Amino acid sequence: MTASSTAPDTAPATGTLPPDCLSVTLRVRISAGDVHYGGDLVPGARILELFGDAATELTIRTDGDEGLLTGYTDVAFTAPVHAGDFLEVSGTLQRHTRLRRTIAFEARKVIAARYQDGASSAAVLKEPQVVCRATGTSVVPMAKAQAARRVG
Repeated sequence: MTASSTAPDTAPATGTLPPDCLSVTLRVRISAGDVHYGGDLVPGARILELFGDAATELTIRTDGDEGLLTGYTDVAFTAPVHAGDFLEVSGTLQRHTRLRRTIAFEARKVIAARYQDGASSAAVLKEPQVVCRATGTSVVPMAKAQAARRVG
């Protein structure tokens, strides 16, 4: 798994944070161990788990703490994910208050397995395919949020 962080074009709605902690991207290969359904289909819960990893990195960057992802809203699964696919999973801080972080998530398939062309065949997609979008809320401990304000 690789990770990178970048700043979005717009700042979060509340307060000021360093630009390098506003967005993260993880790249992950979906393995055969992630499969739960016929046809090497991966359950949506795996993608939500990856969104959780992105949220964890964001709150570490903003607050020095993993925080707690308390829920998702507006979850939309838009395409199937199979073993052998590579996903880019991004989380972008949309809003932050003293303790809560609202994060927009998106998972895009960038490489697709092509088992029909051979057991180890895959193709790089010309355009990434969005497979899921969601919004999540993460909460950080009060002591950590206060410490981050003093340091930042």
